[in-house]
Amino acid sequence: MPFTKYTKWDGVDWESLSLEDLLERLADFLLQSGFQTQYSRYWGDEEERTLEALRDAIMRALMEGLLSDDEIEALSDERGELSEQAISALLDRLIERLIEEGYISVNEGTPYQQQETGIASQAGQVGKPVKRSVKFEMTDKGLDFLGFKALKELIASLGKSSLGRHETNHLSTGIEASEAPKRYEFGDTLNLDVNATLRSAIQREGLGVPINLEYADLMVHQTEYQSSCATVLMLDCSHSMILYGEDRFTPAKRVALALTHLIRTQYPGDSLRVVLFHDSAEEIPLSAVARAQVGPYHTNTREGLRLARRILMSQRKDMRQIIMITDGKPSAMTMEGGRIYKNPMGLDPLILRETFREVAACRRSGIMINTFMLADDYYLVDFVKRVTEICQGKAYFATTLTLGQYILMDYLRRRTRKIH
Repeated sequence: MPFTKYTKWDGVDWESLSLEDLLERLADFLLQSGFQTQYSRYWGDEEERTLEALRDAIMRALMEGLLSDDEIEALSDERGELSEQAISALLDRLIERLIEEGYISVNEGTPYQQQETGIASQAGQVGKPVKRSVKFEMTDKGLDFLGFKALKELIASLGKSSLGRHETNHLSTGIEASEAPKRYEFGDTLNLDVNATLRSAIQREGLGVPINLEYADLMVHQTEYQSSCATVLMLDCSHSMILYGEDRFTPAKRVALALTHLIRTQYPGDSLRVVLFHDSAEEIPLSAVARAQVGPYHTNTREGLRLARRILMSQRKDMRQIIMITDGKPSAMTMEGGRIYKNPMGLDPLILRETFREVAACRRSGIMINTFMLADDYYLVDFVKRVTEICQGKAYFATTLTLGQYILMDYLRRRTRKIH
């Protein structure tokens, strides 16, 4: 016989707390870029990926507006102070829900053990349990949600806009008729315009039965040609991206997640790859974008462009483009043999010459470079203008507040071309 179990009502339905609202408030913590932590590579700071750090971040989110005054009062004891037991139970339950809903995953690290000397200098004793370092990771679902929220915020800031496919000035044959019919040619989609086909036959032979159709009478519908695009997003993760009291790398990562969600939902034929450039350059999977961090690196723009060009040339797309987000001058380059030549003092002529040579190689390969500069120093303006002149791309001088809007507008309004 089924039965219902009742528990004491404390005046608050903790299960109704929105995980989406919680994740939105945790976005800065989940996408941290090394602004508040020690230098590390794109795998992130291990100390900031523990469940204890996540509990602290959730606690801050709860106290900074996620909980109402009545809900905070429900968590307090008779003295009006927050009950540690109630808070701990709430945090544990929220983390459990994040895991159950598939937003995060956890893995238990190895316990810390003291080094063994092989000599028993003291008698044995019973100590405290060994603490295990439990790490958490964002899942694909969690990253996709953060990308959706970032894209929604960017679109809201732009106002009304169309998220259609990349329309061109060219015509092709397809299913949805939107233009005047054309004569069928070998290779066209055989979507016959019956009325136009019969009209052509009648004009040739006159009205009569039966109607004799010839190859030249076949007319097909025309649609607007829509192309596909391969994009490499180049993210500068050099030291300057977190200098001067401003985190410039986290907004760049938000753009990466927003573009990923946009392409997956609106442009399924497009592709997006991510390249980090610093002393050298490396491609990272989209699942690792949230953990990417800056480090004590120089800016090897040439190597980033070279890697991006190799990636794009391996893809069969109508359009190929590089979106480069940076805030500094090129200050490093990879020499023959893998050695890194660095010069942070001003614009080095050798580094500039080799960087411009790689930009020209991208141009010859049909790759457009759109540069988004997060600084406005006069010598950087000249460098970006030179890059734009060589590759005939675009340059935007943005801030961390306008970066996402500029990139999204550029992507949505881009007019593509048909490859002949």
